[in-house]
Amino acid sequence: MVKEKQKIKDTEAILSRNLYLLCAFVTLVTMVMSVIEFFSRGTFFPTHMNLFYLGILAIYSVHKELVRWLGHKKIERQGEYFVYAWILLTIFLYIVNFASKDYYTHLVQGGPSTDLRDISILTLEVLGIFVLTRCLKIIELTIKEKKVKI
Repeated sequence: MVKEKQKIKDTEAILSRNLYLLCAFVTLVTMVMSVIEFFSRGTFFPTHMNLFYLGILAIYSVHKELVRWLGHKKIERQGEYFVYAWILLTIFLYIVNFASKDYYTHLVQGGPSTDLRDISILTLEVLGIFVLTRCLKIIELTIKEKKVKI
């Protein structure tokens, strides 16, 4: 039974690592496409990847916490880099837009662009997933502290 449990832990840890790599790739693609969309001012079609990206991120984040709950000790905190990257990207785009006197919040064809707002919302959603996983960690610690059996 102990050997079987260790095998499950090891398998899930490998899966978590693979999910991290997949999530990192999808994050990079989503960021690049969002930046192109922002700087093109409407000449590229919208990415429409936000829901897909958030789904991948949520699956990775929850799975990583479950692996932690299994007792796998070598869980790295690499997922935080997604949060930091989105926050830095969003701040950078706000600074660029500010310095350009709102140039990038108007479409080439005329009218307002929602790209900066959409990137801001996505960043807040990524931050929300991060906070949720931190809450799961606190719940895990509380359960262990009170020695509650699940």
